[in-house]
Amino acid sequence: MSKAQINLPKTAFSMKANLPTREPQMLEYWKEINLYNELRKSSKGKEKFILHDGPPYANGNIHMGTALNKILKDIIVKFHQMDGKDSIYVPGWDCHGLPIEWKIEEQYKKNKKNKNDVPIVEFRKECREFAEKWIEIHKGQFKRLGVIGDWENYYSTMSFSAEAQIVRELGKFLKEGSLYRGFKPVLWSTVEKTALADAEVEYQDHKSDTIYTAFKVKSSKLKELVESDVIIWTTTPWTIPANKALAFNQALDYVLLEILDDNDFKGKKIIIAKDLQESVVKECNLEKFNLIKTFSGKEFEGTVCYHPFFEMGYDYDIPMLEARFVITEQGTGIVHCAPSHGPDDFNLCLNNGIKAIETVDGDGKYTSNVKEFEGLHIFKSNSVVIEKLKNYKRLLSNGELVHSYPHSWRSKAPLVHRATPQWFISMESHKLRDKALKALDE
Repeated sequence: MSKAQINLPKTAFSMKANLPTREPQMLEYWKEINLYNELRKSSKGKEKFILHDGPPYANGNIHMGTALNKILKDIIVKFHQMDGKDSIYVPGWDCHGLPIEWKIEEQYKKNKKNKNDVPIVEFRKECREFAEKWIEIHKGQFKRLGVIGDWENYYSTMSFSAEAQIVRELGKFLKEGSLYRGFKPVLWSTVEKTALADAEVEYQDHKSDTIYTAFKVKSSKLKELVESDVIIWTTTPWTIPANKALAFNQALDYVLLEILDDNDFKGKKIIIAKDLQESVVKECNLEKFNLIKTFSGKEFEGTVCYHPFFEMGYDYDIPMLEARFVITEQGTGIVHCAPSHGPDDFNLCLNNGIKAIETVDGDGKYTSNVKEFEGLHIFKSNSVVIEKLKNYKRLLSNGELVHSYPHSWRSKAPLVHRATPQWFISMESHKLRDKALKALDE
């Protein structure tokens, strides 16, 4: 049997891919015919498919994750184009945040240049130029992957037109009275003096000071609790001056114990969760005590305590608030709440009409809102707080704990939750929430 007797298919395609040669030729041909624009012309009037690009960061060469992201998007765009739609893809780049600043600072360090000596305008200009350089490099790399898009009309978060449009839109909210200023806790680096997004946070083992401290009951519907001490446990003693409330869980049972040991709490009555009695007694070295009463967390309703630093001018009421986030995994079953230094604390207090204030500045020092501690750095204040609690006989026990704790990916320094002044757009004003919910169905 010969070739002439076999009906073999014929094709103009080469038997070899020969990609090192063919790929540049193919990309050059796409550029020559302006393929993206030709596709737009041939698809004019057809149903549109628009892929909004979640942009990569312009701070270095693309990696496998970046490539995978772009290739998958390209497959989706090309599929819809071949399916008869006008499939539009405008690529973009994220140019804001710490990663680019960090790259510039690394260059400063190599050249023994102090960032603090560089005018902020010059620093920003260098960051912008750095991002522009990597956008151009990325464009070439993505084109080499065969990704088709409107590369000449890309968007970037640092473009002046985009920033101007944000200001214009924000101005509309301002004019209609929907813009207001408030406080909200964010993860803050006292080294970089900036807030960090969740993606910029690393968790590392960290040694923290721990305390069991007392809040004396001022008033309660359950008369036996008056003048007794509600015990809380915390790994952040420095937040005690910022305390505004205590949280309990009404689903838990609590016990009232009379201490008989010869210490600062001899003859006093303390309140802790029943399920945590064994661990608290052990960690606080309590050997002699009497069980006075067991009661439901529901009976805490309306209870008000004194602040541990009442004598220092912290003479405001500390209400006990019900919260489902209070559990018996660790601690005492009662949580001390500093709304300026934790999201759960903030939300619980906000829902009960207690506002957060700025208690710590960007450098990590107490502000003038914190009596007797102003100017003291929070990371150096634990020993001071503990000493004052001892002096007022409010410290039941203290120790240390190694646990997983958030750190900055850049400086590797521990982070803190810090309430900062921020601008908010009201969802209630002008029925914005209703409009947003309605738009979900459109």
